[in-house]
Amino acid sequence: MDGPDAQTWRRLLRRSPADAGLSSLYGPLLTSERPGERLVLGRIAQSLDGRIATTTGASSWISGPDDIVHTHRLRALFDAVVVGAATVRADNPRLTTRAVEGASPVRVVLDPDRRLDARFQIFQEGPQTLLLCAEDAAGPDRLGQASVVRLRRAGNGFCIEAMLAALAARGLHRVFVEGGGVTVSRFLAAGALDRLHVTIAPLLLGGGVPAFHLPPAASLAEAMRFEWTVHRLGADLLLDIPLRRPPA
Repeated sequence: MDGPDAQTWRRLLRRSPADAGLSSLYGPLLTSERPGERLVLGRIAQSLDGRIATTTGASSWISGPDDIVHTHRLRALFDAVVVGAATVRADNPRLTTRAVEGASPVRVVLDPDRRLDARFQIFQEGPQTLLLCAEDAAGPDRLGQASVVRLRRAGNGFCIEAMLAALAARGLHRVFVEGGGVTVSRFLAAGALDRLHVTIAPLLLGGGVPAFHLPPAASLAEAMRFEWTVHRLGADLLLDIPLRRPPA
């Protein structure tokens, strides 16, 4: 797959008073230099104090309705949407584009030890689904309606580059990493994200699950520092962060 066609893009980006600035937000995602060129975007929605879920794990939805539409638009603009097993367990998501026009992407669930079962709706209905598990994980080659893809272990998960190569081999070059925080953080730490969208909702949780799980910086000079563009999504703020310089 090479992403949505121009007609789909025009429908997705049709302007309205509530959608000012769509071209600047989505424009960088709409073109690639070559067919099959890789594009990987990560997304986090967090509270003002940097939490993506409460202490009990509640997370749907921290952000408001405009950010939900934004997330569905991103799904429509990518070949595949990736989530970790913890996100499936906590939110039981469908990962479809039901809030916008455009085709739903292939859904990719990362579950190295294969602890999920077929009761979750992502394995029961909807678009094509891939379950990525470790080579030594027990179980058949399907889980509900999902096809199982086996990858070599790397630490507690997979080698990110090997995972992206496995998706590319199936024609999935444009990859949207939707969550959760551990999964997005692993892509970020591996240098595999081209872009990061961070939505900040105007609420304080006082505790809960942190948005990012990264090795601590020894000094401010060693910390990751970004440039970003800020967009308003209803009551929320979206930070659009480019992570790679475009090829010359």
